[in-house]
Amino acid sequence: MQNNDERFDDDYPQAELVRREDNSGKWLSLGGATLVMLATALVVGAYVTYSMCRIEVPILHMAILTRKEGDELTNNMEIAPEAQGRYYKGVQQRVLGEGRFYYNPYLWDWDVVPQIEVPQGKLGVRVRLSGDDLPPGDVIAWNQNEKGIVPEVLRPGRYAINAVVQGEADSRQNYAEYIELHEPVVVPAGFKGVVANLAAPMPENPNVLLVEQGRRGVQAETLSPQTAYVNPYVQRVHLVDCRSQRFNLSEGGAMGFPSEDGFWVSLDGIIEFRVNPEQAAHVYVTYNDESNGDRIDEEIINKIILPNARAYCRLRGSQYTGVQFITGETRIEFQKGFQAAMAETCRDQGIEIIHALITNIHPPAKIADPVKRRKIAVEEEGQYKEEILQQAAEKKLAEEKQLVLQKQAVINAQRDVVKVVTEAKQKQEVALIESNQRLKVAELELQAAEDEAAAVLARGRADAEVIEFDNQAVAAGWAKSVAAFGGDGDEFARWTMFRKLAPAFKGMMVNTADSPIMDIFRSYEAAGRRPGGSVPSGVPQPLTNTADADR
Repeated sequence: MQNNDERFDDDYPQAELVRREDNSGKWLSLGGATLVMLATALVVGAYVTYSMCRIEVPILHMAILTRKEGDELTNNMEIAPEAQGRYYKGVQQRVLGEGRFYYNPYLWDWDVVPQIEVPQGKLGVRVRLSGDDLPPGDVIAWNQNEKGIVPEVLRPGRYAINAVVQGEADSRQNYAEYIELHEPVVVPAGFKGVVANLAAPMPENPNVLLVEQGRRGVQAETLSPQTAYVNPYVQRVHLVDCRSQRFNLSEGGAMGFPSEDGFWVSLDGIIEFRVNPEQAAHVYVTYNDESNGDRIDEEIINKIILPNARAYCRLRGSQYTGVQFITGETRIEFQKGFQAAMAETCRDQGIEIIHALITNIHPPAKIADPVKRRKIAVEEEGQYKEEILQQAAEKKLAEEKQLVLQKQAVINAQRDVVKVVTEAKQKQEVALIESNQRLKVAELELQAAEDEAAAVLARGRADAEVIEFDNQAVAAGWAKSVAAFGGDGDEFARWTMFRKLAPAFKGMMVNTADSPIMDIFRSYEAAGRRPGGSVPSGVPQPLTNTADADR
């Protein structure tokens, strides 16, 4: 396919300038008219080339080329083959993609058509309509030069190939391939896809169920859950359900067996199974029936589950008497053996037994009723014994409860005693602590009182000494004062009193000479008359006149 650059086909003539040189090596110039004609020819040629030779391929389209000139096709050719250096007439195999191209319209014809589209949810199978014939017996064109079904498929999308999609064959005739639309294979969850090669080489050993990889036949390797785009002419995918399934034994007909003593015993059961995913291909090939399509569950039930279940029941069930199937021990033993035998037998055949349960066993009615009544009587006897034992146990339990209550009461009393003693000790310790505290406080207060008394005593002594010193000082002053009066204290006392009174009198008035106040002054007058008596200066003299006196 060509690029989008402007180009010419090899058959389209290109302009060439011719230059000439004379003997001296100089260029010979052309005439003016010739140059004009040459330029006009170039412009016209460019316009013709651009308008007539241009191929515009828009987006999502392609151009189908048809050669007009060239070698003739032979009878075994439908589409012009691609040969190096040679061109054949007819529709070409290759197409032009999106872009701009230039081709000679006299040699080529083209048709712009939409590209091939494979819609979502589909796949395209290519059928090549040209090429060499396939060998006898082959339907797949493994080589590029062969006609037939192409093994590779087209996934959803657009493709630029010369082909038409299924249902559009009448839209045009110049196509080289035919596209068939098919559904892809969807392997859902819980399934396995068993692959069968339809067009591969024959296996070396055809007498096997699963062939080696790449050979014709069923492959051992399966497909996991996915959407597989598989060519239905090359491979076929069969879906095998590997999910768990349930089957009721009663649906396969009456399930029963004769007991050892000749009684017919019937049973019901449920079996849950699934196909082993690792052996899905082997199980499918072994038990597939074309009448059921890809479903093999019915074949598994009819060919594996039911035969194995019937075989075990008849072989093992015939070893017990009809009476034994009424008791629970035999039923439990039979159930365990049935589960183990079914799991082991079916595992070798690619089937996993998840559960194999015997839901009910129906012994013969003739022996079921007597045995049932006998069993009921035995059960009732056992029940009565159990009730007696239960009553004894209840009695013992009641005694033990009373003992427990008694022990609890003793424990509670002991706990109360301990509690009271503990509280008394705590109170005693608290009282002792408080007494010690008060004692320490009293001792501290006593010491403080003693200290305070000592301080008061010290202060009293100090005050007494001060007073004593003051008194001594005063007494010394008085002694000196008395000494001034010749050692007469009375005179000093009178002087002192007169000294205090004299400044206070500015005048006085008495009525008679015998007034009491005059007695005070008379005493000083008498003292002045005593021998050796004198009145210090500053002392007022006694008055002798009883009349009014002024100072």
